[in-house]
Amino acid sequence: MKRSTDRQYHGAMTYQLLIDRFASPQGPMQRRLHEALRAAIRAGVLAPGTRLQASRVLARELGVARNTVLYAYEQLATEGLIAPDRRGSRVSELLRPPAKEMRSPGASGSLGPLAWPLSRRAEAALAAGPVLETTLAFAPGVPALDEFPTQRWRRLLERCWRGLGPAQLNYADAAGEAGLRQAIAEHLRASRGVQCEPQQVFVTDGTQASLDLCARAFADAGDKAWLESPGYAGAETALRGAQLKLIGIAVDGQGMAPRAQDWRRQRPRLIYTTPSHQYPTGAVMSLERRLALLAHAREAGSLIIEDDYDSEFRHDGPPLPAMQGLQADAPVLYLGTFSKTLFPGLRIGFMVVPEGLCEALARLLARSQPRGRMADQLALAEFLRSGQFGLHLRRMRRLYRQRRDALVAALERELGDLASVHGGSAGMHLALRFADSAGLDDVAISARALRAGIVAPALSELAMGPRAQAWRGLLLGYAQVPVAQMAPLVARLGKVLRAGA
Repeated sequence: MKRSTDRQYHGAMTYQLLIDRFASPQGPMQRRLHEALRAAIRAGVLAPGTRLQASRVLARELGVARNTVLYAYEQLATEGLIAPDRRGSRVSELLRPPAKEMRSPGASGSLGPLAWPLSRRAEAALAAGPVLETTLAFAPGVPALDEFPTQRWRRLLERCWRGLGPAQLNYADAAGEAGLRQAIAEHLRASRGVQCEPQQVFVTDGTQASLDLCARAFADAGDKAWLESPGYAGAETALRGAQLKLIGIAVDGQGMAPRAQDWRRQRPRLIYTTPSHQYPTGAVMSLERRLALLAHAREAGSLIIEDDYDSEFRHDGPPLPAMQGLQADAPVLYLGTFSKTLFPGLRIGFMVVPEGLCEALARLLARSQPRGRMADQLALAEFLRSGQFGLHLRRMRRLYRQRRDALVAALERELGDLASVHGGSAGMHLALRFADSAGLDDVAISARALRAGIVAPALSELAMGPRAQAWRGLLLGYAQVPVAQMAPLVARLGKVLRAGA
């Protein structure tokens, strides 16, 4: 007689335990039994191949009608969780997970249990620099969040929500709420010298979303894109993800510095630059170089992506106007964000595009852009129009200037013999560049600083071209660090550097 290899789950007491464990305590018994068996199968307590108790036997041992058990079994069979046969019912073998050895012969062991790799576009995006999301000192790009007028913003939001009608709960204009576009255009004309009308303003989910859109809408795979080196890893991620050929252009004390041979041999489709406060070195692009870049770009048929990310915070002298406003119909895609001036969680940025591109971009966004968040956009428009935005900026300028001064003084006192400060005239961060004679490894020092509770990204890891262009040093954001904490934090950082030296 052939011995059965089926595993069985015997005993009314055991099934009662399943009911007690997996089913709701109340309700009809047939529903509770079905619920318990289904949950036990999905949790693997009843493994694939396990034979269930015969319906007649189980009904008798549970003290219920046989139809109660039959109902539960029929429901499980309908769901494909059990497979009836001539001897009763078993948990479906289809639920058995595939063996770990079932991988493609050439698959890399780094893929984990699933042998499905990411697309080449995604892998290229992951090859860009690391993403830091922390508010620790001295994480770059973090505003003084505790200084934001939260109560005032909450009242604005509540008033906007009360004013929304049914029509405004529907999908909104993909280019952004009309009142916000108008308010942004007015603000940019007055504060940054940008030449634009509201129809040229497109509201996005932030600078990264704007960069992704620029790469997707204005370049094809294989086109050349210039980036500053060292530069912003987020731009590298967006452009690399769009399969563009990236070319690092060295930065000096006046910002991005392309050579004549770069224009001849590596003519770009897109040029990404941060002229008002270069990321990460803090250099401010001179007017002469801005005009030259515009002229060469127009001649080459290139579009400049001007990321004006923290131009509102100028500490020493008047700010230069935006590159976009220096010429009529300049070949510039102007990018801005409220993540630094207000708070990152707002997730609202904007683009200003040349007038000739507005209609085509609006049609593209109507097909692909997320649309909504009307109350947030209406509240921001009112925040701009009422003057509260300008008031907040003036407060933050004073605060950030004080924090910049405290950081620079501490750095010069503690580390003046090992490094020099660059780019502290504007923005929310500065660069600490190591002296050539110091012999310091900024990557190793950045890692040791992190273990000491200080975030200080290595400048060399932000090189976008050949490593010969790399700066060695640290990127220090100061906007979120109180003045009283600057000296102790810099002293702790100084110990890390001197240990590395």
